[in-house]
Amino acid sequence: MLVISAHAADFVWRAAGAIALTTARGHRARVVCLSFGERGESASAWRAGKTLDEIKAMRRDEAERAAAVLGAEIEFLDAGDYPLRETDELTDRLVREYRNVAPSVLLTHTLSDPYNGDHPAAARMALQARVLAQAAGYPAPGEPAGAPPVFFFEPHQSEQCGFTPQVLLDISAVFDVKRKAMECLGAQRHLWQYYTELARRRGNHLSRNSGPNMGLPADVMAEAYMRPFPQVTEALA
Repeated sequence: MLVISAHAADFVWRAAGAIALTTARGHRARVVCLSFGERGESASAWRAGKTLDEIKAMRRDEAERAAAVLGAEIEFLDAGDYPLRETDELTDRLVREYRNVAPSVLLTHTLSDPYNGDHPAAARMALQARVLAQAAGYPAPGEPAGAPPVFFFEPHQSEQCGFTPQVLLDISAVFDVKRKAMECLGAQRHLWQYYTELARRRGNHLSRNSGPNMGLPADVMAEAYMRPFPQVTEALA
């Protein structure tokens, strides 16, 4: 699993359950954070008088501890945020990640977010790099990558971002791990409860959309995802 995250905390709020499930099954999960979220998502640290370098170091530490809780690898590209600028160099770094990891699944942001332009910028670069990594003539190390299925994780303001849940992932078995990872992110403590409540709400939706006799726990927790490309399958289920 390859996760491309605009800021150092996005992967935790939106996809920590999916990451924890992946690593619990013995599979590799690698997170690439394009920025630390140092300018736009660290308000409490700025109010406390921290310097830019101190805030970057703090956000790196938080994200590294969260990734360790999830059992994931993590890489920081330190591309800056607010704004996160799309560049050929940054896209090339992502191409190299694709070829190095050869992921069987990609998680990233939605292509629309009127509240935060960094998120769709990350998604556009993630999708462009996915295409370039497949090209035999692209000048990057490694063999041409396959085309992994893509899942957009849920944005903070779903209704305003054109996000329609198409996949509801049961994370009940690992929600305690997700919560521990969230609690590593002290700079955005105000979001701990929000994303706990969102997981419970999506769990309710999962229960209502499940078939009979699913054997679901009483308090289902879930994450929602959206697919930009068709699902390929041999049977409808």
